[in-house]
This record gives sequence, C-alpha cells and structure tokens, in this order.
Amino acid sequence: MDFVIRQATAEEYDPLGEITAQAYLRDGLLDFGESDVYLGELRDVAKRAAAAEVLVAAADGRVLGGATFVPSGGPMADIARSGEAEIRMLAVAHDARGRGAGEALVRACVDRARTVAGCTGIVLSTQRTMRTAHRLYERLGFTRTPDRDWNPLPELDDVTLLTYRLTL
Repeated sequence: MDFVIRQATAEEYDPLGEITAQAYLRDGLLDFGESDVYLGELRDVAKRAAAAEVLVAAADGRVLGGATFVPSGGPMADIARSGEAEIRMLAVAHDARGRGAGEALVRACVDRARTVAGCTGIVLSTQRTMRTAHRLYERLGFTRTPDRDWNPLPELDDVTLLTYRLTL
C-alpha cells in the first residue's frame, strides 16, 4: 500500500470535494449531470467534516479519495438505525483506482465503528450500477439488506439505492 488513510485536513476539503463530484459524474451516478443538486453536497466537504469524520487516502501530498464516516446517531446518517454507524460518499479519483484505496477507506470506517460504544453494525447505500463497489463490500463481509433499500428522490422512480450492512 503506497498511501495512508487519515482524517482530512481543511486544505484537502476542496480537492476531495472535486474528486467526489468527478467520480459521481464520470461514473454516471448523477441523474442531472452538472446541474444535479446533489453535486453541491458532494463538493461540500467542510459541511460533512463539521458533522462527521471525513477520511482521505493520501500519497505524496495528494488526495486519492475519501469517505465520510458517520458515527452512530450522527446527523449525516441517511439509513443508520440506533447502534449503527454509516459510510457515505466513498469516492476514489479515476487515476488512483485499482490501488486499494477504496478498500482501505472502507476498512478504516469499519475500524472506527468498532471503537464507538454501543455500535453493533455499519451500513451504507450504493447505486445499482456500482457493481465493483458491491463486490468490495461483499468481500469485506457486508450483506445486502434489501428491506432497507430506499429512494432519496421519491419523485424519480429509478433512483432506488441498495443497502448493505456489516455486523460488528
């Protein structure tokens, strides 16, 4: 592994926000492209960092990717229930993919969840087309929880997010 996983610094918020936005755009994960309202959320790392823990994979002074770890009961949780932590906005720069940064970020979130008192599991949402990510989650022991799949945009029928959970 030629990178480190650590908490993001304020100087890294803008680069990580752009990596996250570009990953979602290039992978076709935003319904409205550059005009998608969620794009602003993806770029606003400072807002996430104020409410959760933002982790980065970094090497040689460069951010390769990041993830947001939401502790049990955190305000950024979308689907976490009592006693669950959540992983949000996992993204790796296209030119850094295949180096294990995504896996290392997920593992770091799982490790953090294990240190949260009363936390019995960690959950995440993912889009149907993110098959590489699905394989990663399953390899790390996450299981699908179809009863928790949800639609963040009820006005659009085809935006159902798949959910996964890892019991700690």
